[in-house]
Amino acid sequence: MDLELPSGTAAYAALADSAERGLVIVPDIWGLRPLFAEMCHDLSARTGWSVVAFEPFPGRDLAPADDPEGYAQRAAALREIDDAALLADAAAAAEVTGCDAVGLIGFCMGGMYAHKAAATGVFDAVVSFYGMIRVPTDFAGPGQSPPLDAVADRGDCRVLAVVGTVDHWTPPDDVDALEAAGAEVVRYEGADHGFVHDPSRPSHRAEDAADAWDRALAFLAGP
Repeated sequence: MDLELPSGTAAYAALADSAERGLVIVPDIWGLRPLFAEMCHDLSARTGWSVVAFEPFPGRDLAPADDPEGYAQRAAALREIDDAALLADAAAAAEVTGCDAVGLIGFCMGGMYAHKAAATGVFDAVVSFYGMIRVPTDFAGPGQSPPLDAVADRGDCRVLAVVGTVDHWTPPDDVDALEAAGAEVVRYEGADHGFVHDPSRPSHRAEDAADAWDRALAFLAGP
């Protein structure tokens, strides 16, 4: 169902009766769209969890992925995002699930925020799908804090990073630093950015994606 968080941010929820675990999804740079509504339903049906996704660019009319100006617009908007506001929406989405135990996953830009969410104290486990480990120059703004620092300060929150070995957004040195900070890392040889969550992307790898989902859901379910 469509809903609004207390901030006014648009969200989508697939709530399961008697769910014992919640899951929050932070979309990629292209924002909340039918792909993520379907993901909420698919994951809820698969796990029995209540799943909520929310719009990372609330109140903005930004071009979609098929518009040549889309990426530049969204990178500029990302430079204006304040971490505290986006992470507050993530916490509000966790409340919507109605569960005491809540995990979070994010993709691409949303994966960068999964790293940051690890230090909020709201989530017991986060999974970053090819999330940036250091804030890229294109995204850097005064409200952006270092993702790697949040992982180092995560407390009891468990962190899993799913990365491809040829993804320029997650260079090997950054991935090694993330692992040294205590994250569990799964590397997919030859995989590029965005290989899991969107089958329409040229980089999608169905077999690796299926394996990554299995690993991620098992990780979120607990040790």
